[in-house]
Amino acid sequence: MANGRLKKLVLVTVSILAVSGCAKDGALDVSSGVGVSVTRTGCPAVAVPDHTGDITIFNPVNSTDSSAIDVVANITNLRSTCNSEGERIYTEATFDVRAVRTRPTGARTVTVPYFSTVIQGGTAVVAKRINNVTLQFADGDYRASASAKAGSYVDASAARLPEDVIERLTRKRKAGDPDAALDPLADPAVRAAVARSSFELLVGFQLTQAQLQYNATR
Repeated sequence: MANGRLKKLVLVTVSILAVSGCAKDGALDVSSGVGVSVTRTGCPAVAVPDHTGDITIFNPVNSTDSSAIDVVANITNLRSTCNSEGERIYTEATFDVRAVRTRPTGARTVTVPYFSTVIQGGTAVVAKRINNVTLQFADGDYRASASAKAGSYVDASAARLPEDVIERLTRKRKAGDPDAALDPLADPAVRAAVARSSFELLVGFQLTQAQLQYNATR
């Protein structure tokens, strides 16, 4: 999971969240002279990283031929709720797992692992948990589905921007000011502070290296 593509995805997410969060966030406030209006709740962004939203089980396991595909499952309907009150911010993600098997004969139980990871600043893993979701195929059925969830806690103090950074982001600017046209997020120090206070809750299947490679190259 810790690959360059994932880091790039998370870093892009951090940059977007730095200036967004509600309908007016990140908008240029011309009337008040504010450069960038930023509203932050501290709630982490919730997403499925690239190549981890589906899993293919082969039979035999050492084959990746299409004729050997046994079960394919994918994560869908990812939703989240967040309570940002108090000293710890709690986020819960819920999602569905839908699966299809190639041979419908007989009742069958299939258990697949999934991870939930909290990442700070785009790269630092704060916590990771592995859980399982169980799919029950009835005799004669090709399809099965199940629901699962993941939760995370983040210290509110860690998700709070320093006052000097907030001042730079929201300070009123007037035409003619030396820095009126400068984006405060272009300052490496400001960007670093925003990144440090930004968190993500990432959810996906816990894949083997072979499964991850299959998803990335198919």
